[in-house]
Amino acid sequence: MKVLIINGSPRVNGNTSIALKEMEKVFEAEGIETETIQIGAKAIRGCVACNVCSEKGKCVYDDEVNAIAPKFETSDGLVVASPVYYASANATLIAFLDRLFYSTHFDKSMKVGAAVAVARRGGASATFDELNKYFTICGMPVASSHYWNSVHGRVQGEASQDLEGLRTMRVLARNMSFLMKSIELGKEKFGLPQHEERVATNFIH
Repeated sequence: MKVLIINGSPRVNGNTSIALKEMEKVFEAEGIETETIQIGAKAIRGCVACNVCSEKGKCVYDDEVNAIAPKFETSDGLVVASPVYYASANATLIAFLDRLFYSTHFDKSMKVGAAVAVARRGGASATFDELNKYFTICGMPVASSHYWNSVHGRVQGEASQDLEGLRTMRVLARNMSFLMKSIELGKEKFGLPQHEERVATNFIH
């Protein structure tokens, strides 16, 4: 099994990395492969609603979004982590996720998602909610911990002092591992849930 981890921080080896490394250690112990990709400092533009992806199955802008999409397709789980900026995720990460989720046509249902927010003090819950919306719009079960998935720290390395936050990350990784393994067993015995044909209803009609 494999988990793709997207680090939305622009800082290499910052507090977001500290949180994710706690998860990586657990995944390794659970026999789950991980790949962590840091995109926070990349030049990733936002979606321009050209809808070319509906024909090509990939984004018209050929950058990290298209490069990472096949890794997402073959993964069993996705972890998305971000530092908190103005009670929101890093804008580069949001641009990346908007285009990744919209431009790819493969079935994302039953891939397990987990969101992680890293903050100095406030805004973690708002960022956590924002990131979870990507999972819940496409049938991805959301992994939880014993507390909301946040770690606190301001200067580089300070997150290592947030012992409760690091425990939250370890519990999250264990729960995510269990959920992915359980879904794999469920696929073998029961198959995936039946898909209904989509009905798009505009509010003004």
